[in-house]
Amino acid sequence: MSGQPNIWADDWEQESDEEWAADRSSRLARGETLGATAYELRPGGTSGLYHFHHGAEELLVVLRGRPTLREPAGERELAEGAVVHFPRGPEGAHQLLNRTEEPVRYLMASTRPSPEAVEYPDTRQISVMAFTESQLGRPLWDIRTLAEPES
Repeated sequence: MSGQPNIWADDWEQESDEEWAADRSSRLARGETLGATAYELRPGGTSGLYHFHHGAEELLVVLRGRPTLREPAGERELAEGAVVHFPRGPEGAHQLLNRTEEPVRYLMASTRPSPEAVEYPDTRQISVMAFTESQLGRPLWDIRTLAEPES
């Protein structure tokens, strides 16, 4: 992204076709414990896997379009300008889907805890990450599939 970060810019830092990532994203302002990212979902796109955080709180602001929010209570369509808070833990689980014919653009602001753990209920996975170096000489980031509970 060139120059000053801007929520309306169309030069994206990252573009992805992965199921766990939004179609397009650009990091915006970041501090040690607070950050924001602009995202865009193409028609039929998703924000990534349904997930919740153990450490981070997130705040969603819909800038353009009408995304569908999947959350523990079910699904609902959001209007432009909608603001939704996702608390830590299972009650903050979420995923955005674009079921319209127009792009959806949104801003996600969040706390940036380190270490952090994120669970993905649909795939029974958990990821852990930290800004500090791991024993491998790089910042910690790992994802594992959780074992089925014993009966």
